[in-house]
Amino acid sequence: MLATETKPTPAMVNKIQSIQSAIREQKIDGWLFYDFWKRNEYAQRILEYPGHIMNTRRFFYLIPANGEPQKLVHSIERWNLDHLPGERTIFLSWQSLEEGLKKILSGLKTVAMEYSPGNAIPYISKVDAGTIEMVRKAGVNVVSSMDLTQFFEARWTEDAYRDNIETSKIMRSIVDKTFGFMKERILKKERITEYDVQQFMLKNFHDNDLITNEAPNCSVNANSGNPHYEPTKEVHSELHEGDFVLIDLWAKKKKPGATQNDITWVGYLGKEVPDKYSKIFNIAKGARDAAVNHLIKSFAEKKTVRGCDVDDVCRNFISQHGYAEHFIHRTGHSITEDVHGSGANIDNLETKDERSIIPETSFSIEPGIYFIGDFGIRTEICVYLSKDKEVIVTGEPRQQEVVAILK
Repeated sequence: MLATETKPTPAMVNKIQSIQSAIREQKIDGWLFYDFWKRNEYAQRILEYPGHIMNTRRFFYLIPANGEPQKLVHSIERWNLDHLPGERTIFLSWQSLEEGLKKILSGLKTVAMEYSPGNAIPYISKVDAGTIEMVRKAGVNVVSSMDLTQFFEARWTEDAYRDNIETSKIMRSIVDKTFGFMKERILKKERITEYDVQQFMLKNFHDNDLITNEAPNCSVNANSGNPHYEPTKEVHSELHEGDFVLIDLWAKKKKPGATQNDITWVGYLGKEVPDKYSKIFNIAKGARDAAVNHLIKSFAEKKTVRGCDVDDVCRNFISQHGYAEHFIHRTGHSITEDVHGSGANIDNLETKDERSIIPETSFSIEPGIYFIGDFGIRTEICVYLSKDKEVIVTGEPRQQEVVAILK
């Protein structure tokens, strides 16, 4: 046996069978996975592609609703899918690639791929238009795999949920420590910048074995009016008494399969919070809690809830208070091992995400009201829907008022 060869495990065979069951429920003929240079992370993760194996050529892996899976692999990477069950077809030239694709798709009318019509859900669009054209040229219709991908990629394991509860407690403690760090520096009249605060949070991540793909954010005054502002060592502002400050932090445990926690808190560097901040925070808080209450009520009544529906509830609350034009992003995003995951987003603004929110998935609720050039307020929590459709806010208690940091 070549060193690169492996055999499908019973667990993988069972996984393929469960995927086939889901495909039949979707009433399509198959799920066609495609990847090139590991650009389709959903194919990589769902198919459990070995991380140490090179993937420099295109491959297709067809899981039909019934029958044996089919592999289409390049000659020099013919062993790359040996950990998966199914018959192998080898291609070398572009002509043989097209011929092989017709062969493995023979008899099928419709397959799902990581594609979103009109790129409506950009997170799912991992297959390029040319490849979609090639599949259609083979006489097969392509539909989006977004519901299949959510089911097999976005759901958390029980271990991931338990780990995340621990992570959320650590993250909440880091919020308190971070505000304490600001208070100490300000009272001692020591210089402190957004970058200093960012690095303080990063150190606390490291001390608690948490990792992050990007550094957390600290935004003071007008910078908080930019939802995606990020301080750097070279570009940052100082913090002073009387300033408004927003911190946004996300991280996960340093272990395989760990899931992200993502929260945003706001504070005021003084003893009493000015009314202009409290007023806007209370509206954002009301929108946040309205979204959570809608989830709780809907699932208790055994209703189907779509991501776009929850966005509507949150956005309508802010609109009723006269600040619709200042809520300039979606209400929330899916959370998995990635901070922006493959499940339903809470969105009817940037996209119309009509995917149902399904059990064992997580997402953020983070309404924000922004006044460009002045300040912005966002309150962000993470929500997990249990197997029994219990709505769980991780990292409680959620923020109830602007923190008076020097109090």
